[in-house]
Amino acid sequence: MTDAITGSFHNPFAEQIAALRLRMANLVGTVKWDDLVHAQHDRAFMVAGAMKADLLDDLAKAVLRSIEEGTGLEAFRKDFRSIVEKHGWHGWTGEGTAKGEAWRTRVIYRTNMATSYAAGRMAQLVAGKFAYWVYFHGNSKEPRHQHLAWDGIALPPDHPFWKTHYPPNGWGCSCYASGARTAAGVKRLGGNPDKPLPDGWQAMDPRTGTEVGISKGWGYAPGASVAQDVVALRDKLEVLSEPIATNLIQSLLTATPFDTWFAAPSGVFPMARLSEGDAALVGSNQRVAVMSAESAEKQLAHHPDLNPADYARVQEVVDHPTLRVQQDPRRLMFIQEVPDAGGYVLVVKAVVEKGELFIVSFRRMSRDEATRDRDIRTLLGKGGLVKEG
Repeated sequence: MTDAITGSFHNPFAEQIAALRLRMANLVGTVKWDDLVHAQHDRAFMVAGAMKADLLDDLAKAVLRSIEEGTGLEAFRKDFRSIVEKHGWHGWTGEGTAKGEAWRTRVIYRTNMATSYAAGRMAQLVAGKFAYWVYFHGNSKEPRHQHLAWDGIALPPDHPFWKTHYPPNGWGCSCYASGARTAAGVKRLGGNPDKPLPDGWQAMDPRTGTEVGISKGWGYAPGASVAQDVVALRDKLEVLSEPIATNLIQSLLTATPFDTWFAAPSGVFPMARLSEGDAALVGSNQRVAVMSAESAEKQLAHHPDLNPADYARVQEVVDHPTLRVQQDPRRLMFIQEVPDAGGYVLVVKAVVEKGELFIVSFRRMSRDEATRDRDIRTLLGKGGLVKEG
């Protein structure tokens, strides 16, 4: 695939990584490739024939590494071979021949790359509130003529076309979508705002059970079911292993989902994962601290100087505070001094009856050392010092 999607393999973006991490929160053992259908893939990581959770976890990490580091297909193949040997996985389609292994690894690699790219782009398009989404053919070596017929078509986001035809639309499909705010913007991208959909675009292919030009199992919009549904991650974040949970939260904070939520907050948003010891200090058996919509609105009103990069530091403040101060049996304050930059003060409150940890305050400290020292003395007077460093 020589196209925009392939380019992203070596240039991953935050939403793409977040989309894959979201799926890694739910490792699903399957026998056949179609055991999961359509939007079920948005919330699950699967490899046909892989049933064991530890095997799937290693395969998912190999795919993630190939995206984050841009290492390419050959590096993924090396990881695949070592994972297969480590877990003694046998009976997978393609096993036994070099051509079979090459085909199977290419399918796993490209499918996950293409669908994570598509889901990440979907999140960007939704957050961007573009007036038009534009379909582009990806210049595959063996183009499907239906996909060529859709090239350059610009339609509003709520058009039914996107529910089934949002790319990719089959194995090896490299088509993609972009957003534009005006008809002139569509033209600048290379699309045609006046191009109509071809006749019969909704016609069904009896062989595949989906629309003509779309492969079996691909008649859906990857990522659509999760583009605005980050909150559903919270329960999974409690049971995931430490690095996967914290990395997933971090991906969401540095991607469009948090920016979109923070601009119009509703419900809660996961912000950090506390250590077991810190959670116990406030009497909570939960580990994931969330921000409520009410707290987000207070933050916007009282600390408008904070930007998304500041909020992305919340986990760093929790993991590496200069001081911890227990304000009361249910409140823990994290103070982090940052040389030449001031620092941060974060307050986490446990609401035991709700079984949740809430971030109720987050702010910067002064860059001026004397002012910062006075601030810290005042904060220490509000509770007992738990630990330095």
